[in-house]
This record gives sequence, C-alpha cells and structure tokens, in this order.
Amino acid sequence: MISTIIFDIGGVLIDFDWDGFIHRMFPGREELIDELDAAVWGNRRWDRLDAGDEPEEVFASIIAHAPEREAELRKVFENVGDTLKKRPATPLWLADLKARGYRLLYLSNYSRYVMAKNPGVLDFLPLLDGGVFSCDVKLIKPDRRIYQCIADKFSLNPSECVFIDDLERNVKAGHDFGFNAIQFVTLAQTQQELNAMLEEGRS
Repeated sequence: MISTIIFDIGGVLIDFDWDGFIHRMFPGREELIDELDAAVWGNRRWDRLDAGDEPEEVFASIIAHAPEREAELRKVFENVGDTLKKRPATPLWLADLKARGYRLLYLSNYSRYVMAKNPGVLDFLPLLDGGVFSCDVKLIKPDRRIYQCIADKFSLNPSECVFIDDLERNVKAGHDFGFNAIQFVTLAQTQQELNAMLEEGRS
C-alpha cells in the first residue's frame, strides 16, 4: 500500500526554464548562448553547486572553461533565480494528496545559492512533510546514496513510496532503489499515472 509520495522540485513542482532564461538575457546571440551552455553544463559542472560546493569555487570552474565570457557568465550567476517560476497547480495538487492522507516529501537537486535568488517559488514547502535537498547532504541524484538518505531520514519502506522526477536517469535510479517511480512529462499524465498507482495500491 502506498503511504508516501516523493517529489522532485525543479521540472515537477516548479518550472525550470534555462533555455527561455538564457535567450531572454542574450536575445539573438546563439553563438554566445552555445558557449555559455557548454561552460555551465559541460561535465556537469553546475551539479557541483547542487552538491553543496562553495558557489565561488563552482563559478571559478565554469569561468575557467570560457574565461573570455566571464562578464556574461557572472550575469547569468547573478540572475539565475529567473530560471524558476511557480506552477499554480502545485499547491492544489499537494493539498489534494494531503487531504487523501498521503505523506508528501521532496527529494531535489537544489542549491542554497539558487534558493536565495528566488525563495518565493518554494512557498509550497509547508504543504510537504519534509524532504532532502542535495546541497544539504552533498549528494545528487541519481547517486543511489541520496535515495538511501531520504529512506533513512524518514524510515521509508521503498515499496510503499512513489517517486516522481522529470529526468529519466533519476527515475530509473529511484526505481532501481525500490521506489515505485513515475517520470513527469506533463501534469495530466503524471496525475493519471499516480492515481492509477494509488488505486492499485489500495486493492
């Protein structure tokens, strides 16, 4: 029987729109955008921020990949909170599941730096019963140890949990750990799959 639902945050409970953000910041400058994308995301450099490394150390590593773009990269770092946007359906969805008696948790690759740049997008957190941010445990999905971390923290039986994430690699890792797992593509699709899973768990 399902008792607990575990949510990723970015791409599930809030929008994370890097592509829109970077194109708004540097409209029409596709070559520059490609360079910035490569510097920020190449070799998963940005993941070190989510893993709790010091922001200036992470930024220095990114800038070292494209030193001639330091000014533009610093502008990105300063305004990165604009990649995030609330989803109006989120509090309604969480409140409904809470009213149905489920424990709600979060398991998110997230950094304190980005949180501070746009704290308002997380105003739904009081509707949840707790969770794990990657930066606080210095582990990031899909590392198996972060799934073990949330299981230990909340004494979870994985077979009684549903894990929802937008990234296939994280969903697979959650499933391999033992969670029931759903890849978020759209809200309607996810709600349909989740409700079917919850109904099956009651039968």
